[in-house]
Amino acid sequence: MRFFDGDVWHSFTSSPVAMGAAIVAMLCIFCAVFAGFVAPHNPFDLATLDLMDSRLPPFWMEGGRHNYWLGTDDQGRDLLSALVYGARISLLVGSASVMVSMLIGVSLGLVAGFVGGTLDAFIMRICDVMLSFPSILVALLIDGIGRTIFPQAHDALAFGVLILAISLTGWVQYARTVRGSTLVERSKEYVQAARVIGVSPLRIMRRHVLPNVMGPVMVLATIQVASAIITEATLSFLGVGVPPTSPSLGTLIRGGNDFLFSGEWWIVVWPGAMLVLIALSINLLGDWLRDALNPRLR
Repeated sequence: MRFFDGDVWHSFTSSPVAMGAAIVAMLCIFCAVFAGFVAPHNPFDLATLDLMDSRLPPFWMEGGRHNYWLGTDDQGRDLLSALVYGARISLLVGSASVMVSMLIGVSLGLVAGFVGGTLDAFIMRICDVMLSFPSILVALLIDGIGRTIFPQAHDALAFGVLILAISLTGWVQYARTVRGSTLVERSKEYVQAARVIGVSPLRIMRRHVLPNVMGPVMVLATIQVASAIITEATLSFLGVGVPPTSPSLGTLIRGGNDFLFSGEWWIVVWPGAMLVLIALSINLLGDWLRDALNPRLR
């Protein structure tokens, strides 16, 4: 395949940091996708939980058990299994919110940069307004309003509200990035030639301009996945994220925070380490992708 002979693949294989980050990220994604087969226990099965097994230390410490490698939380759930299922929830929310943000931001940025004029100014003023508020506060507000309107919402709707809250604060970066690239691309010869032969503006944007502005978007999306995962963990830690019954990384950290100073450090340290590991590996991949797609940074 030509991809394996290209500059991007060569840059990847010659960067130990990128390869290590990719291995860690793929391992986390694999464990999250196949959590039902990888996790030794099912933290959602209440019939298997025993409060007598709560707050057990890791197996190498006194009082630990070999069937609970990383110990248990305050509900008696196996922490290793909870981390695997929690990574699934965090990755799902982070990926879905980035996809929604990218769809909104790329569409608005493409239209603003290609059409220009009053529409461009209007969209950019909306971006300026969104940037004037801290993203976490906007997400808290939207998530709080959603839970107020739907107080008895089931878990699927709660996840939808959380994804929407993160998405509505993350589309601005895509819109501004795509608008800047579109302003450059619309004045090039291939766009002028397409206009001369009568190609419709919508087709020009979709078939000609969009593929040429997606490079920076892919780099931004990779980095935004880690940011979205951290935002989800923050909202869950504050109690307005995923439902408390769902063992996301944020809810696990929130539950373990109450026992940090009582000696049960493993309840909060392992979820925190898992969150750092996922975010760091994705950020390192994003940094490598930025350098690989920009010849000036090589």
